[in-house]
Amino acid sequence: MLIFKEKKGLEAYLKSLRTQGKTIGFIPTMGALHEGHLSLIKEASKHAGVTVCSIFVNPTQFNNQEDFERYPIRLEEDIKMLLDSTTDILFLPSVEEMYGATIGNLETYSFGPLEKVWEGAYRPGHFQGVSQVMKRLLEIVHPEVLLMGQKDYQQTLIVRILINLLKINTQLITCPIIREPDGLAMSSRNLRLSKEAREKAAGIHRALIYVKDNFQKTPFNLLLKNGILLLENEGFRVEYLVVADSTGLQKLDSPVPSSMICLVAAWLDSIRLIDNVFL
Repeated sequence: MLIFKEKKGLEAYLKSLRTQGKTIGFIPTMGALHEGHLSLIKEASKHAGVTVCSIFVNPTQFNNQEDFERYPIRLEEDIKMLLDSTTDILFLPSVEEMYGATIGNLETYSFGPLEKVWEGAYRPGHFQGVSQVMKRLLEIVHPEVLLMGQKDYQQTLIVRILINLLKINTQLITCPIIREPDGLAMSSRNLRLSKEAREKAAGIHRALIYVKDNFQKTPFNLLLKNGILLLENEGFRVEYLVVADSTGLQKLDSPVPSSMICLVAAWLDSIRLIDNVFL
């Protein structure tokens, strides 16, 4: 596995690979890697000849400075995991390398109603930050295939719009959530859970399964009220539990023929967890 810290060197190397007819699969991460990330890397090898992974804790997507400062950094362990995977290239840029002098005057994007609901409402500015870093990463790597996880489902919808706005010829593949044996979605934030909180954390998945099992026979207002009670009884402080259409994430009050998704965000102690399930 080759490691690049500067975009100039990475761009030149990827250009040489393309002259050999190689296609590029790309997995952007913020490190603290887990089996969910490894599943994206494994999937990438099915779609592209070269797999590029990036590790960059992007400061512009944190609407809470304390959250940014507490984000787990495990670079040594991450590199070992990537060496044991099918990753060909690791990109490890600094904030200066990614943003340079633009950090104080960054571009903004218009994502319409999608940016104003759920994660957009509770984490103002988050999707602008995601888009700012994704624009730069995509312009550096120019992947034929971009792989992201379903756990951050709203983010995948935002990035899909961004790809269209930038007119980049990249296919976005959204991969299934990888879960712990008790159902908890794998997440870098799980590392910050206390032992007691970790034992309760799978309650967020149990609430989603309750909604999935009962949405056809229970009115949505009662269904979601019961789901919230399940979470609160486990010690969660719920931000939202909602059923929405899977394309625009507009809230639904009753079942529809098109694809639906149940989304949840809740705090357990000082850790914010998100999850979702298609209905």
